[in-house]
Amino acid sequence: MRLIKWRSPDLLDSFRDLWSLQTETDWAPAVDIYDDKDKLVIKADLPGMAQKDIDVSVEDDVLGIKGEKKKETEVKEDNFYRVERAYGSFERRFALPVNVDATKIKATYKEGVLELTLPKKEESKAKQIKININ
Repeated sequence: MRLIKWRSPDLLDSFRDLWSLQTETDWAPAVDIYDDKDKLVIKADLPGMAQKDIDVSVEDDVLGIKGEKKKETEVKEDNFYRVERAYGSFERRFALPVNVDATKIKATYKEGVLELTLPKKEESKAKQIKININ
């Protein structure tokens, strides 16, 4: 199991990439994951995919991103000199940290990038308390 590198040590232990456990996928999209104070953000590169071919779900505190990038059939395979772009089905799975409110996750897809916003639970947000000195 591969851990995501975080600046915050508590998130390092709580947000794991479970993709390495998936063996039936043809490729895996690259993702960026970062902490933005009140939320976590995941950005996945899915160039050339239609929104209808992407599925995002949460089950048992595991966030799943899956879909299929269909191969272009306009050019015959005999005419290719080099094929580097990945095609086929994929699935990425991430164990959610306990401080994420899974019921409020939002997703947007624009210009080949899927962006997931994972709001933190109110009780887990950092709070600052002003202490007056007498």
